[in-house]
Amino acid sequence: MTPAPPACHVQPAATPAAAISVLEVGGVTVHIEGQGEQTLVFVHGWPDSHQVWDSQVAALSASWRCLRFTLPGFAPGDDGRARSLDEIVATLLAVVDAASPGQPVVLVLHDWGCFFGYRFAERHGDRVRAIVAIDIGGDAGSRANRAEMGWRGQAGALAYQLTLALAWRLGGRAGDAVARALAGAFRAPAAGETRAAMGWPYAVQWFGAAGGFGRPRVFLPQCPMLYVYGTRKPFMFHSRRWLERLQASPGCGVLALDAGHWVMIQQGPALNAAIAGWLDAQRPQPAAMAARA
Repeated sequence: MTPAPPACHVQPAATPAAAISVLEVGGVTVHIEGQGEQTLVFVHGWPDSHQVWDSQVAALSASWRCLRFTLPGFAPGDDGRARSLDEIVATLLAVVDAASPGQPVVLVLHDWGCFFGYRFAERHGDRVRAIVAIDIGGDAGSRANRAEMGWRGQAGALAYQLTLALAWRLGGRAGDAVARALAGAFRAPAAGETRAAMGWPYAVQWFGAAGGFGRPRVFLPQCPMLYVYGTRKPFMFHSRRWLERLQASPGCGVLALDAGHWVMIQQGPALNAAIAGWLDAQRPQPAAMAARA
């Protein structure tokens, strides 16, 4: 059963001059910046927060309405329990419906945000106008992806993911120390703020906490999608076959940048320009609008 959408209310931001509004949706604090006809919903991954999108929001909020929040369990003070996929999808739906009622949004996703965003788009396709996904493809973990990773890549991915799942289970200062050390080794932007509680998605994936995520399935969008990935990594979370299928889909594209996992930090200006250009191309053209009229 899908959880009921959380209640929400709007409160003014502490700094009205910055044109930021704050929306509270069932304990999730949503920051809304900028203005425009389209709403962009940014969803981060491990071990980040809504602040990982600072560069993108600064660059895009002049033309688009930017909405971002910290995933449940990732914000300071959040409890460390595991969340089910249904719960996260319900939270996303509540956020989208509260912030953009009646109008579909553009999802901008990274890491676990991709996984959750893909599942949201599958269930609520009418609420998604387009997708920008970063570094986690729609067939991550598939047979084709694993074959291209090779045994070394698979072993490396399993090692760090199980370590984070175990750190979540351990909890406390010891669990935090393990998670923080791994984030530091990965040079995560928020490594110093990493906590074991943020590893709950890995516990759901590998330990079946909160009902597990089920068998991985390949995601191919039913809307335009731009997929961006960094090339400076020991292995990829997509297969070449999936990239080819995506590129062959109408309105979809693929961009490789000289970066590691955190493309939005390491290649911020290039990524921002790519997103802006691609979003502009998705706008209805005057001739097409006149023809429909």
